[in-house]
Amino acid sequence: MLHRQQLLLFLVIMVLTLPCSAEENSLKSPAPLDPVIRRIVFERGESGYHSFRIPALLTTSQGTLLAFAEGRKNNLKDSGDIDLVLKRSQDRGKTWSDLSVIWNDGENTCGNPCPVVDQSTGRIWLPLTWNHGKDHANQIKDQSGRDTRRVYMSYSDDDGVTWKQPYEISKSTKKPEWTWYATGPGNGIQLTRGKLKGRLVIPCDHNASLQGKVVRRSHAIFSDDHGKTWELSEPIGEKTNECAVVELSDGRLLMNMRSYHGENRRAISYSSDSGKTWSDVTLDQSLIDPVCQASLIRVRFPSAGKPGQILFSNPASKKREKMVVRLSEDEGRTWIAARLVASGSAAYSSLAEMGDGETGLLYERSGYRTIEFVSFKLASLQPGS
Repeated sequence: MLHRQQLLLFLVIMVLTLPCSAEENSLKSPAPLDPVIRRIVFERGESGYHSFRIPALLTTSQGTLLAFAEGRKNNLKDSGDIDLVLKRSQDRGKTWSDLSVIWNDGENTCGNPCPVVDQSTGRIWLPLTWNHGKDHANQIKDQSGRDTRRVYMSYSDDDGVTWKQPYEISKSTKKPEWTWYATGPGNGIQLTRGKLKGRLVIPCDHNASLQGKVVRRSHAIFSDDHGKTWELSEPIGEKTNECAVVELSDGRLLMNMRSYHGENRRAISYSSDSGKTWSDVTLDQSLIDPVCQASLIRVRFPSAGKPGQILFSNPASKKREKMVVRLSEDEGRTWIAARLVASGSAAYSSLAEMGDGETGLLYERSGYRTIEFVSFKLASLQPGS
């Protein structure tokens, strides 16, 4: 009898001490983030807008923070009267300017900001998308609406104070058979190494009809002449859309994508030719995701014996909750540290490297009632800190 009880106790201990599965590990809440600053930047009802969505954060060459968002006039829906709006901070996020409107096209939909700075010129490029305000996404996808989704570009040469009137670039960046289209949202990158150093790369996605079925796919657009002209990459797999791109230390690009593969995991793909073509899609089993947009940036390349560092942010759950920032020091292969930014409702996010070891995050929270800015020291993400 005693032997049987000892055996039972041994089995219980074995079960309790088994390593957690990837699923169990991904659902755990990491330690809370220790922010330097936490500020609400956009709030429902502000400046006559019903709500704000789709944040994009950028640090300019002068160190100014630019917070972009869609100002939704009448409701929270993705279609209708939507303007592209902006706030600026010149004190690292402590205070923010009054709201300014970059693009208001009457009752039409203007949005999906995905900015990037050309470091050689200081010009801030701002890819955007447009559609007729009375067209819903499904009407655009099945081509039953009044118009289609169009690709636009704007830029600023004065640190984000004024902006070029958006102009259309659909002809070189969208194929005729594509229906839905989105730039980013989030941020683009400029390549820092290799033969195509200086190339601007913008992560995008589209819908297309293939062999009688509609597919979601990611892609990129890029410019090798400092934004004068834009070209189109090959599509990336299927069952993907909103995406983020980062340059790796070996010269490849990594695309991290919202996935519809049914496993609540982020999809990834690699490019060995600076974004023109892409590998087959795989899933990163360590990055749980509720089928939502996410952000991915590089904050440091490997140097002087120090590893490179890449940051990733998303709602780390099967629901839009638990905004988490993760750190990788092996070029995105594994994620060695994570911090919980907010435990409640959270959705889209955008990271930006601010210099001096500090990073900013702009993200949706509280059921899309606010868009909040948080800054934190990168050292606070180190394992054991």
